[in-house]
Amino acid sequence: MNRDKVKCYIYTRVSTAIQVDGYSLDAQRETMRKYADFQNMEIVREYSDEGHSGKNIRGRQEFVRMLNDIEDGKDEVSFVLVFKLSRFGRNAADVLSSLQLMQDYGVNLICVEDNIDSSKEAGKLLISIIAAVAEMERENIRVQTMAGRMQKAREGKWNGGFAPYGYALESGELVIAEDEADIIRMIFDRYINTDDGINGVANYLNNHGYTKKLRQNGTIPGFSTSFVKKIIDNPIYMGKIAYGRRRTEKKNGTRNETHVVEQSEFPIYEGIHEAIISEEEWNLAQEKRSKNNYRREKVNDPDHAHILSGILRCPCCGKGMYGNVAKAHSKDNKTRYYYYCKNTVNATGHKCTFRTNIEQSQIDGMLERLISAMTREGKFKEAIRGKIGTTVDTSDMEKEMAVLSAKLHQAEGIKTRIEQQMDSLDVNTPHYEKKIADLQRRLDSQYDTIDETEQAIAEVRVQILDLKKSSISADSIYEFLLHFDEIYRECTDAEKKKFMQSFVDRIELYSERRKDGNWIKNILFNFSIPVVREDEELARIGGISLENSTLSNVNLPLEKLPTHETVILLTKTSGIFIM
Repeated sequence: MNRDKVKCYIYTRVSTAIQVDGYSLDAQRETMRKYADFQNMEIVREYSDEGHSGKNIRGRQEFVRMLNDIEDGKDEVSFVLVFKLSRFGRNAADVLSSLQLMQDYGVNLICVEDNIDSSKEAGKLLISIIAAVAEMERENIRVQTMAGRMQKAREGKWNGGFAPYGYALESGELVIAEDEADIIRMIFDRYINTDDGINGVANYLNNHGYTKKLRQNGTIPGFSTSFVKKIIDNPIYMGKIAYGRRRTEKKNGTRNETHVVEQSEFPIYEGIHEAIISEEEWNLAQEKRSKNNYRREKVNDPDHAHILSGILRCPCCGKGMYGNVAKAHSKDNKTRYYYYCKNTVNATGHKCTFRTNIEQSQIDGMLERLISAMTREGKFKEAIRGKIGTTVDTSDMEKEMAVLSAKLHQAEGIKTRIEQQMDSLDVNTPHYEKKIADLQRRLDSQYDTIDETEQAIAEVRVQILDLKKSSISADSIYEFLLHFDEIYRECTDAEKKKFMQSFVDRIELYSERRKDGNWIKNILFNFSIPVVREDEELARIGGISLENSTLSNVNLPLEKLPTHETVILLTKTSGIFIM
């Protein structure tokens, strides 16, 4: 009996687990099963995407799997049943392209509730019209929502979402949270009345025992420079409401992909909430921001890179040292490059007293000669072919990305449900105005959540990309070390920096340059390095100590280093140093 039945798939989709009555997965399945039974159809497979928006195909794994099965001729089906066309998709282009793909393999679409069959003469035309109308309705809802949010801003009202730091929400309105407001006042006071920049203000707060109150939109107790920047740039603190500081815009060259774009200009309205700082203070902060926020033109050699930036450790405070540039003097017209500890250049109260600028050529050249001496050792090349590994661990950031993606997915689903409720609400319903206002408030809140989450995702994605870009695979490190003398001198400064960041964990310095001209005290590698001792035994070292060596020694192969000055420790955990 079943052989005579027409084979079909059924596809169900909901935007969120909380659905409007009649759109739940179970309700959709039940309706389509009854239809298939009535039409003498055999359901051979079911596909379901739970919690996925219909605005595009991306992310709808079951939908994509269904199309792949159709292309593969897996079950030789003739139809796909959906409850309504909106369950198949809400983007006209995606709907039509997916339908065309199905029909290329002899499969048609039936929308049970809409009474549409694409195998019939007028079916595809109706599908294209309904899909276009659905897309227009979705866009209209978005435009109306944005207009509503702008009107709230004009009225000086908070537009939804979490309250900014320094405020709390009471009955949807902002009120000053005194346990947070003192930090806001201190940030503006130090930024306006001291030489501190944004980084300096953050360091001052962190170094003087201040902690940030933990809340939903702030789970880190310390003060980051990005947090301080957001505080200083937000006119909310002088009693104003800004609208459109960030906008979600479509990516050029894509159909449905969007990204959050910071706006340089946006309207500011008088708020109904109480200000934490005066308008005069906010304006003074903006004047300083405009002076400090210019894009510095690189007047020095554009090919120059600070090779050991972040690897060198300050002999006083132990923090990373970074590159500095001294403009060319009129005497010799030569630009000079230095490493310095930036913790000494602002009024943060930091105890670091190391004020010396170390000329880069002194350190860079010394380290190059040391590594060259290691690689020239006869048996080093054989030993280095052993297992040396370094991997880029992005697992924590990937987990954070997954959490943020799930949060975004949930917010988009809830937003879609609210849009459906607003669209289906009858104007004759009792308390219509109050209900639509409540739905609007909830919709605004979801838009805020989506904007904040998209921005957080973009930031994590950049961090992952930067980490991967800065990494060098273990194999390339083998080759680099095996042919160090030939390769290194041909590298650009940027390539040298990339290698050093992958190979060297940190370099400890003396507080003063020694008489032999050496600054380097200890070198610790990112992984243990094989060397051959004088007794021909293989040892693995994790670092080099120059405390008992002279500068001339580094020009010699490793086996020729003075034996009375050489000590080898065999375990990295115990501080592995050679010499």
